[in-house]
Amino acid sequence: MPGTSAAIGSSGSAKQEHWLTARLKRVASGSNVVGRKLLWSTGKAAWIAGTTFLILCVPLIIEMDREQQLMDLEGQQGLLGAPPVGALAPPAAAAK
Repeated sequence: MPGTSAAIGSSGSAKQEHWLTARLKRVASGSNVVGRKLLWSTGKAAWIAGTTFLILCVPLIIEMDREQQLMDLEGQQGLLGAPPVGALAPPAAAAK
């Protein structure tokens, strides 16, 4: 019965291929789930970091820029011989 053993061998091979295909599909599905979770958590972390930066750092950067502009203005006025910005007192304060 050589024909029968060949048929069994080919069906065993088909079962082996089917088992391997199913295993690869499970692995691919698992990595898809892991990829989605990683993407989701990375997106959440990026949103939290961006929001925190906007709330905490941007006002500080704006204030530092204002202070630098004021210092530049004072430096330019000092070079021109004008009194510093805060040196001029209003007339009402001088009368007291």
